[in-house]
Amino acid sequence: MASSSVSSLILFIAAMIIAASVAGTMVTNVAEVSNAIDTRSVDAEQRIDTEIEIISDPGSSAVYDDPNATVSVLVKNTGSNTLPDEPGKIDVLVDGQYVPASDQGLTVLDGSSWRPGTVLRLEVDESLSPGEHRVVLVINGDREVFTFYV
Repeated sequence: MASSSVSSLILFIAAMIIAASVAGTMVTNVAEVSNAIDTRSVDAEQRIDTEIEIISDPGSSAVYDDPNATVSVLVKNTGSNTLPDEPGKIDVLVDGQYVPASDQGLTVLDGSSWRPGTVLRLEVDESLSPGEHRVVLVINGDREVFTFYV
């Protein structure tokens, strides 16, 4: 009779240890999934709240400065996030060619940060031939295309 209760006790203890280890693993996995979802939701929120518009006039001679080989584009922050105004934080392509941060100049026109409603002047050192050209800007997943003629 004693051996039966000892066996039952051993099986009970083994079952409790297995249940505790499974529960511990489940708690850890649920916490990791929860953290991943939180991180993804913050990224998604930034993408949703980021919106820009290129407001330069494509027919204006102010877009391309031929003697200095500079493309100048005005970009308005029409979203609800303050956006980074540092070279390299905006992906810039001119005629399909990536423009490195060293060839970008960014100036917020009112002198402060690039908050909603403010305009940023993007200047790119790029020599262009006469004809049609495209500037593509990408920031936080928002993509804008600007076509102009030289």
